[in-house]
Amino acid sequence: MTKVINEHTQEIKINLDGEELTLKQNEKREWDVIEQTVGDELGLIKAVIRSVILRYRL
Repeated sequence: MTKVINEHTQEIKINLDGEELTLKQNEKREWDVIEQTVGDELGLIKAVIRSVILRYRL
């Protein structure tokens, strides 16, 4: 898991339901999940990303 998160962070590792996911900021400053698969619950993942962005003002 990522320990230090600030405005310069471009990659964040999180643990979601026992699975480690990597959130990465692309060139458009949008956040995506590197390990995303078709079976993932995209709504839940997007909600987590949104919460992290709001919490750390990214």
